[in-house]
Amino acid sequence: MKIETKKSWLTAIVLLCLSALTIGYLATVFLAQRQEEPIYPGPGVTEIKMLSDWYPGLKDTAGDTEVYVLKGAKEGDSMLVLGGTHANEPSGLVAAVLLIENAVVEEGTLYVIPRANNSAMTCTDPQEGAPTRFTISTPNGDRWFRFGSRATNPVHQWPDPEIYVHATSGQRLSGSETRNLNRAYPGRTDGNFTEKIAYGVAELIRQEDVAIEMDLHEASPEYPTINAMVAHEDAMLLANSAIINMALEGVSIGIEPSPTNLHGLTHRELGDFTDTYALLMETSNPSQGRLRGRTDSEMVVTGKDKFYVKAAEYGRLYVPYDEAGHPISMRVARHICGVTQVAAAFNELGLGNLVMTNIPSYAEMEGDIGPYLAPPAA
Repeated sequence: MKIETKKSWLTAIVLLCLSALTIGYLATVFLAQRQEEPIYPGPGVTEIKMLSDWYPGLKDTAGDTEVYVLKGAKEGDSMLVLGGTHANEPSGLVAAVLLIENAVVEEGTLYVIPRANNSAMTCTDPQEGAPTRFTISTPNGDRWFRFGSRATNPVHQWPDPEIYVHATSGQRLSGSETRNLNRAYPGRTDGNFTEKIAYGVAELIRQEDVAIEMDLHEASPEYPTINAMVAHEDAMLLANSAIINMALEGVSIGIEPSPTNLHGLTHRELGDFTDTYALLMETSNPSQGRLRGRTDSEMVVTGKDKFYVKAAEYGRLYVPYDEAGHPISMRVARHICGVTQVAAAFNELGLGNLVMTNIPSYAEMEGDIGPYLAPPAA
């Protein structure tokens, strides 16, 4: 009996030690998700600020995030580019980083927020089996980037209500949408954490009199609004002119009017509550879709999935899809082309002056964006 009792105690101690080691390991993995990917400011960056500089209510919170300012030598108008509104739509983040590391502004000012919802970068969507990061090869080594969640980390905002009521419109949505930054605009200071982030973005636009706002998104291949530019009615002329310019670069893209009865989105609320031309772009990202297979970092980068090939054969997708997939290089190239051609159309239409240079073309980036990302630091 004593021997059996001794063995039981020994087994319990071993199991307790293993549990402690497992918990310790998982804790390091959890905390590692708060690490931000390195960004190397290029020659055009004149200042790095924080969103809390425009709305101090975000200071020292997970909602505060870097705002890269690229100010030209000559006065002109301004544009704000948002990446990472949904942190599981990675081409927006990477496109924003590519602008930061390459663009030079000659006239006007470019503001770039690569992690619009910084909190969402610190987690992944539950039950999706998504990776926490992915890498892109450059001529001088691999760059890693965070793959996050569609919504604010519940550690920073909880619990979700049964029904989310959009403050300014009264629109009623599922409770989980309360943590969706792109349902929180125009934001409010006395609202929830996500609404405060939205308010900070809106304040930047108002205080700096930002002429153009572009929100970079991705959607699954089976989603009807895809490879498209969504525009507030005040920005429709600008968007139409831009997509003609994009077509001349070989980029096929549709245009969608911002629905007047769908609230909380940048292209609706920022167009209504500020003086900016509000635009949003969608590219095709198989790692978001419901028809996909295993979701790993390779799928995020290559955009290849055999189940989407089959779905395309059955005519179930809104975009062409074959074994080549929809690689992140092509998706980022579409976003960058959209940004540059919106600025060009803005000038051509006589709406203002915003001149940006040193940005690679769609043809240069479509096959490989690695050469246009800064080499990783040692």
